[in-house]
Amino acid sequence: MRNFLHKLKLYLPLIKSAQTGLLLLTGITGYVSSHCPFMNWQTFLGLSGSLFLTISGSTILNMVYDRDIDSKMKRTKNRPLPSGKLNVSEVLFLGLIISFAGIAWALYMNVLFGLVVFAGIFIDVIIYTVWLKRKTAWAIFWGGVSGGMPILAGRVLGTGEIDIIGILFAVAILLWIPTHILTFSMRYFEDYERAGIPTISSVYGNKNTQLIIALSSFGAALSIGLVAFSLGLSWGYLRLLTVLATGIIGLALLSVFRPSEQINFGLFKYASMYMFGSMIMVILGTIK
Repeated sequence: MRNFLHKLKLYLPLIKSAQTGLLLLTGITGYVSSHCPFMNWQTFLGLSGSLFLTISGSTILNMVYDRDIDSKMKRTKNRPLPSGKLNVSEVLFLGLIISFAGIAWALYMNVLFGLVVFAGIFIDVIIYTVWLKRKTAWAIFWGGVSGGMPILAGRVLGTGEIDIIGILFAVAILLWIPTHILTFSMRYFEDYERAGIPTISSVYGNKNTQLIIALSSFGAALSIGLVAFSLGLSWGYLRLLTVLATGIIGLALLSVFRPSEQINFGLFKYASMYMFGSMIMVILGTIK
């Protein structure tokens, strides 16, 4: 039992539970927003289970592929794979198995839902991580596209189609990703340089990066606002979303006009809180 718990403790960091949980929440939000009349525990389990498996699987596969650059970064060198605490073949097998299981489960539930889920993992692992991440700083765009697939998939499962609200949801995540990732890459600039990974800040400088963050933060807030308005959320929830949006836009503007490491890190932390809070507001406002 002790060996099992020790092994489990080593495997858990591979799925980045906070990131996986947030993306899973977006998928649930997309589904709930559809007012689907067929909500039951089987559907909810299928939605949550298939998304959890594919998101976790793609994260594990990315960890396998990136283990060499992780070993060069102070922040990541002690992860289970670069530190040699886990066998690479075993982890690769696990990543493939749960990824395929998640995709198969999604396709079984609904073909279009399954195709969107598959698109998410394909874009994340193949296009973003394997093909572009080490070549161009703009790989982050494709990371954002893959990040928007869970919420689009959830919406598709509820409506049976790709509609404008689903697209706006995905755009919101796409535009939120730079705020989350670019602030992070600025904070750990030396790590990315050491690993040879091009970032927006290393290619275009911090000032341009901060401007991109501000513009993308505004775009993400606007997209979520349009979704909330289209869904007919009450003014109470719209006001709360406005407060959340004011926070992220305000911090982003501060990072442009009064840049500092503290503001940059504060924006990085607030970005996740903003997205979490926005998803909760949309869920509560939809099921009122």
